[in-house]
Amino acid sequence: MTSNRYDAIFCDLGNVLINFDHRIAVKKILRLTPKNEQDIYQLFFDSSLTKDYEEGKISSMEFFKKVKDSLELEIDYNKFLPIWNDIFFEAPLNKKMQNFLKIVKGKYKLVMISNINETHYEFLKKKMSIFGEFNKLILSYEIGFRKPAREIYNAALESVNTAPSKAFYVDDRADLIEAALGFGIKGITFDGKETFKKIATELL
Repeated sequence: MTSNRYDAIFCDLGNVLINFDHRIAVKKILRLTPKNEQDIYQLFFDSSLTKDYEEGKISSMEFFKKVKDSLELEIDYNKFLPIWNDIFFEAPLNKKMQNFLKIVKGKYKLVMISNINETHYEFLKKKMSIFGEFNKLILSYEIGFRKPAREIYNAALESVNTAPSKAFYVDDRADLIEAALGFGIKGITFDGKETFKKIATELL
């Protein structure tokens, strides 16, 4: 496939450039709370509280205080933070995708689009040099919207002054790829080695 179809690559962070699993934090919190594992996981991964935090509607300290109250924790913020942040791990395919972006960065404008909260971003940017390879970082807690809201995709397009048809989007969630397609942005679900080969074919 000829690569001049696109002038920008939009790339997700979690489970594309680095993997994550909230259960790592859940298991550490479990011994500090009377709540059960599923309740903790739900709160951390898929709750209105997490949504508000990822959309920047509450501060990191406000998030912690609500988590502390909800889970009846007896720890302070400084002890909670390392547990909350220690959910990330890098797999060979993550590294492969990072290296691919470094190779093509002169050919395309690179934009990260991530549903992420402030503390996870601050933690990861100290550990991962890949953030510096991107032309723009479109982070949900700064934008005020999470994917699949149209606003976050529009922010990505406007950040590098490109049209939907000129951007190629990589995300591990098929529903977010589908949402972007509805806005005219084509992409691919990042779900394994075969997907990586398709991305390379499309963009190199």
